[in-house]
Amino acid sequence: MTKVTAQMSVSLDGFYAGPRHDGDGDWLQSAESAKFFRVTRWVINAMAWRERQGFAGGEQDVNSDIMAETFEAAGAYVMGRRMADGGEVPWGDEPPFRAPVFVVTHRPRPILARQGGTSFTYVTDGIHSAVEQAKAAAGGKNVAVAGGGTLLRQVLAAGLLDELELHIVPVVLGTGMRLLDADLGLGDKEGIELIPTRVVHTPDVTHIRYSVDGRAPMVLDDRGSGA
Repeated sequence: MTKVTAQMSVSLDGFYAGPRHDGDGDWLQSAESAKFFRVTRWVINAMAWRERQGFAGGEQDVNSDIMAETFEAAGAYVMGRRMADGGEVPWGDEPPFRAPVFVVTHRPRPILARQGGTSFTYVTDGIHSAVEQAKAAAGGKNVAVAGGGTLLRQVLAAGLLDELELHIVPVVLGTGMRLLDADLGLGDKEGIELIPTRVVHTPDVTHIRYSVDGRAPMVLDDRGSGA
């Protein structure tokens, strides 16, 4: 059965990048970039990721195996417009997705076909539509929410996410863009419950996979009284 999945590298204090860079200047020299590349260092070092990007080298290890597994499981992707725009030139004529990508946006654009099986369809009627279109195109594989973090939170808040994998890097960033932020639309006594289904520890990063159990009220228990 097709699942909607997401994975994100985060710091110990929950940031996936530094403070958002919206102004002029080179993004690669920004604080957003510096902290983003720190929490994704394990990815860039992984042989499976490097091969997918057309780069040589890399480490063939557990982290690389997890990246290869992630690529293999995805039959379609959902992505935010900022990520799609930022990656269009660096990804080149043969992006690493090798599957249909559905971009959530307010600005229409014709389908962008690339080599290697990647196409970008620009969806202007919301995340529910993008996810449904991606499911139909996934060929029985999973739909991967590629990001960024704002889109991932929207998918989670809408109850559309089945599985979340966090790659927790042993670094404290202190500030930046936090993945699980206050804009999830949760009530004062409400939470989103997750069930851990796999934990893989390496020296560089701990991979924790969760099944998303959905919204639930926060009910006070007996606090050990046995009542």
